[in-house]
Amino acid sequence: MIKQFKPLALAAALALGAHGLAQAQNFPTKPIKIVVPWAPGGATDVIARVLGQKLGERLGQPVIVENKAGAGGNIGTAAFIREAADGHTLLMGTSSTNAINPSLYKDLPFDPVKDFTPIMLVATVPNVLVVPAHSRFNSVDELVKAAKAEPGKISYGSGGNGSSQHIAAAIFTKVTGSNLMHVPYKGSGPAAADLMAGHIGLMFDTGSVGHIKGNKLKALAVASSQRVPALPEVKTFEELGYKGVQAAAWYGFYAPAKTPANVADRLNKELNAVLQDAEVKKRLNDYGAIVNGGAREEFARFTGAEIERYRKIIQDAKIAIE
Repeated sequence: MIKQFKPLALAAALALGAHGLAQAQNFPTKPIKIVVPWAPGGATDVIARVLGQKLGERLGQPVIVENKAGAGGNIGTAAFIREAADGHTLLMGTSSTNAINPSLYKDLPFDPVKDFTPIMLVATVPNVLVVPAHSRFNSVDELVKAAKAEPGKISYGSGGNGSSQHIAAAIFTKVTGSNLMHVPYKGSGPAAADLMAGHIGLMFDTGSVGHIKGNKLKALAVASSQRVPALPEVKTFEELGYKGVQAAAWYGFYAPAKTPANVADRLNKELNAVLQDAEVKKRLNDYGAIVNGGAREEFARFTGAEIERYRKIIQDAKIAIE
């Protein structure tokens, strides 16, 4: 049986559809703002600015990056979900804010699924297992052997409890059966500085490409399914026989919940085009990133899977915010 629409209801539905179409055709009508829930200078900020410049050129509107740091990314993310759902404000979301934090914080000020419209997974930056340039370890096998022979004596640094570095190390110790001592820092920068000085034994890090190429750190393996373009000679853990050691920080754009689908689709289309730009690819690859892209639906499924994956990792490793 064909459903009969009343004239007023049909007129309203047509008007709503016409409004949505007009909104997409006219979008954007003002500058685009990208909220980065971290301080300037970090990976999230760098990637947002690289993409924002090209996105602005394609949309014909300026793109402004606004940093709102604090509470592991929660402050800026919580502020973002209160923005208008019209596509003019985007969040540079990360694996920390949108997948890890839901299992770390008891009173998260946002719902990691309901409060967002996924737009696109932009890039992943795999953690690299690094040791000081003068370290006695020249391979993962040597490190694992020593960690088992000297339980709790070899230390690793991280940007703090629950950080991507901490979780990467937790995955590594579980897969290899190693016993390492965790030394949490207030940020990955201080941890990397102490690593280069030899005060800690190793670290999983996403921002060490420059230090590796400058011979200040030695890379033993990459925690991803594929090698990093910036470090083509460094093998993955899987290539070395350690399956399951995958820990990459990822970055993607979200719009607020209830953003019109046609506006979200337009943003996805333009951002996919931006990622095909040769200059953008080079800058991201040089930073140690693997360029992604893809459909909105793929990013939505990916986000959900990552929330569940990290929930299990955090639960198994008994990681808690102090």
